[in-house]
Amino acid sequence: MSPSTRRTVLSRGSWPESRRIASVLRSETVGGVLLMVAAVIALIWANTPLADAYAALRDFHIGPSALHLDLSLSEWAADGLLAIFFFVVGLELKREFVAGDLRDPRRAALPVVAAVGGMAVPAIIYVLINRGGAAGALDGWAIPTATDIAFALAVLAVITTHLPAALRTFLLTLAVVDDLLAVTVIAIFYTSELELPYLMLALVPIALFALAVQRRISSPLLLVPLAVLAWWLVHLSGVHATVAGVLLGFTVPVLARSGAPDEHGPAERFEHRIRPLSAGFAVPVFAFFAAGVTVGGLSGLTDSLGDPVTIGIAVGLVAGKLIGITATTYLTAKLTRAELDSELSWIDVAGVALLGGIGFTVSLLVGELAFAGDHLRGDHVRIGVLFGTVTAAVLATIVLRARNRVYRTLAEAESRDEDGDGVPDVYQRPPTTDT
Repeated sequence: MSPSTRRTVLSRGSWPESRRIASVLRSETVGGVLLMVAAVIALIWANTPLADAYAALRDFHIGPSALHLDLSLSEWAADGLLAIFFFVVGLELKREFVAGDLRDPRRAALPVVAAVGGMAVPAIIYVLINRGGAAGALDGWAIPTATDIAFALAVLAVITTHLPAALRTFLLTLAVVDDLLAVTVIAIFYTSELELPYLMLALVPIALFALAVQRRISSPLLLVPLAVLAWWLVHLSGVHATVAGVLLGFTVPVLARSGAPDEHGPAERFEHRIRPLSAGFAVPVFAFFAAGVTVGGLSGLTDSLGDPVTIGIAVGLVAGKLIGITATTYLTAKLTRAELDSELSWIDVAGVALLGGIGFTVSLLVGELAFAGDHLRGDHVRIGVLFGTVTAAVLATIVLRARNRVYRTLAEAESRDEDGDGVPDVYQRPPTTDT
């Protein structure tokens, strides 16, 4: 097999795809910084003499009880605002399957397998640690399986590393698949009581929403009421209401009417409008209400870190993601007789895998669903997620900063355009064949 056609994993993609990925990551980075700030404020507030005020705000109920919407502010953030986040996730998934890396089975195989490994190994580690433990502890098996792309990108921004295009694409695609699997887990395993009539009724506004966007109707006066009605009916059905966001996102077309990829297609226009609301408001507000845990001093922290639930979450996020993503990527390369791209090293894959251990937003959401009503265990979940996320971020920083000189060289090469045609020269070379 010639060098130009050899099988590789994590090779550089096309210029349009790399440019789109870079644009998405810039938006997510800003949201990630806001998320971090909101979480830190909540954590500090919950451990000051004003902690009761934070708890009162978080537990303040508002909404019409006749519509079964008498929810606390934290519940509104988890059920309502995160539906906006998951709508954007649905748009991303649709775009990836139609016009992104996931449309090509060969390129899709690696991030899909890596995402599955990155969810399976943390879940196994959690179960092994909590097997035979306190009653109900195993309900949290899915908590360490999530990846928070916004938080991970905020870490990259803080450490100012020049992550190569291939690794950026791998990280985002991995996170998109991870989000799809997380939504599936939430819908299947964390639906306690299913009210089928309401779920069937929810299909009506979802279908009308789909019909409208397929006809290229984008008026908020029509689409927002349909989306809210679909969200409410899914909420009444017992399925977590954020699932409605993903389903609605899936209905938005990606391609132009001609059938060709279009940078200004409906999905991208929706994403451009709604992503700032999701990343800049919805997710940080959820983080503010979800991250505030009263540690109770050194003794309280010690007690929390001694709980198998906390240990399982933290170890699952750090070791589970590292082993799961790195091992499945390596095995995929070996089983397909492919080579890692010559510009990268396996330590780079490990660094990205550690970034995958930053599982803040969805991990906290799953924790709330798994241990609803158990405040002590809920606090231990928050501590486990925070401890695991911070540990994964620190380790990722060490690994990626050690490679930053290499990344800087690659970044310079990926921006060099000597012929002045607007396309960096590296994207005009004969491509390698990805698995």
